[in-house]
Amino acid sequence: MMEHELERLSQDTGDWLASRGHTLATAESCTGGWIAEVITATSGSSAWFDRGWVTYSNEAKQQMLGVRADILAAHGAVSEAVVREMAEGALAASTASHAIAVSGVAGPTGGSPEKPVGTVWIAWATRGAATHAERHHFEGSREAVRRQTVIRALEALPQLPLNHA
Repeated sequence: MMEHELERLSQDTGDWLASRGHTLATAESCTGGWIAEVITATSGSSAWFDRGWVTYSNEAKQQMLGVRADILAAHGAVSEAVVREMAEGALAASTASHAIAVSGVAGPTGGSPEKPVGTVWIAWATRGAATHAERHHFEGSREAVRRQTVIRALEALPQLPLNHA
């Protein structure tokens, strides 16, 4: 059963999108499809959710979302440049008006001094507008980092300045 906070965020996101006739696509790495799961657990989400990708490997990011190999090599998968390309690639490969992309180090292994465990990049892309990206450092277990990522990804979408049209 979906936790109340996630259920509310999904419903609020859906209400916001549906009231504008908009749809959403997701491109997920560290959350492994959790954003799409939260959305599709919401009754009626087929009216505002177009599709989602779980692109966990760098190859999947390149093949499915068009993330450039040179960007991955230069910045790594957990970076602003990559998450922006993921979000923009999700828009390009879908009919959605908005896309959310996430990539991070959920832990407990895999961190580095430059990108410690809990480092997550989230990007929001909107057709005809600039892509917005944020870096976060979430605390806690692997599940806690992933959950906080899902929450921030959904709660921020309607709040972004370019998305109020």
